[in-house]
Amino acid sequence: MSRVAVVTGAASGIGLGVARRFAADGDRVALLDRHGEAAEQAANELREQRVTAIALEVDVADWLAVSDAFDRVRAELGPIGVLVTSAGIESFDAALDITPEKWASILAVNLTGTFACIQAALPDMIDAGWGRIVTISSSSAQSGAPHMAHYAASKGGVIGLTKALARELAGVGVTVNSVPPTLVDTPMARDAEARGLVSVDAMAAMVPLGRAGTPADIAAACAFLCSEEGGYITGQLIGVNGGMYI
Repeated sequence: MSRVAVVTGAASGIGLGVARRFAADGDRVALLDRHGEAAEQAANELREQRVTAIALEVDVADWLAVSDAFDRVRAELGPIGVLVTSAGIESFDAALDITPEKWASILAVNLTGTFACIQAALPDMIDAGWGRIVTISSSSAQSGAPHMAHYAASKGGVIGLTKALARELAGVGVTVNSVPPTLVDTPMARDAEARGLVSVDAMAAMVPLGRAGTPADIAAACAFLCSEEGGYITGQLIGVNGGMYI
């Protein structure tokens, strides 16, 4: 059965990979991203494959804008059954260099934005007695990461949020899980590389499976967790990381 799937951060990287996978599985897909033009291009790509897809420009840190966007999804596609919260930002700063503004910005997008999207989707799922939510966290919240205290803290919050909501919503047929990636070859990773902050290839050589992850790797895990077969899994962290964090 075709479901309505909302993916945030869907204009590129992991979010786009997830949106493509849901579309390939026959779902109606809403691609949400703060980069509206890129999201529209991605939605056009899916529509060329005869997939029902819409794009909405929204900053997930704007709670009211999130609510309005989800109302538009309902109006155009129908009740929301699946949500993957991939929207996120990162920054590399020594602890003493993290300003109040930068701290607040990271938390607003990565943690508060995740909750705002979940809250906006929940009424449909509760009414249906069925829903699938996958948050995209990070292995940096599990292992720690230098110069990323604000990012790791925000993603640690996402993990705690996932577990709390899994407990709260299990009785109404809604599962909530998280995928905490390590190294994924995305435009965001390549941008950090261009700024001299990381080396994707050098890090890939350290991965036990011998390569960086791809958006399709993350999307495959999300697809399973959002399927009927994944219905007995909730509150879990599914580490799609090539063995980097065990």
